[in-house]
Amino acid sequence: MKERLTRLKTVRKLIKNNRIESQEELLGLLQSEGFDVTQATLSRDLKLLKVGKISDGHAGYMYTLPDDDERRESEEIYIQDFLRGYVSIDFSGNIVVIKTFGGHADSVSNAIDALNMEEILGTVAGENCIFACLKEGVTGDQFMKVLKARIPDLEDE
Repeated sequence: MKERLTRLKTVRKLIKNNRIESQEELLGLLQSEGFDVTQATLSRDLKLLKVGKISDGHAGYMYTLPDDDERRESEEIYIQDFLRGYVSIDFSGNIVVIKTFGGHADSVSNAIDALNMEEILGTVAGENCIFACLKEGVTGDQFMKVLKARIPDLEDE
């Protein structure tokens, strides 16, 4: 199976270049491009890309992507959620531990997921702590460098 980011780029390209009315149709196009994905994975991809449906003017609907300004604005909101909620970041091996203010773990975890960082396999949020698993070979220092590039206002500890 091809990499997630490649699949996301392909989904964007397909939606931009085709009139797609359903997930089934998009799934078929993805499969013809060589991607073996489930409907659940595609659904998560569409949510991550913030794909919406608009009227096609003929009593039907088709998929559409947010424009660059909307995408930047959305990313800014996630960055603010992260900055508002995190307390500290530490790591050991391929595990990152992000401590948050009480009740902020979900919004900080959601922000990390929405930033779609290739270095992270996934996150698990508790009440005031998040565990993020880094991909094989990614160090905590590398993760922090990428995170600071995405969130310039992140304070050094």
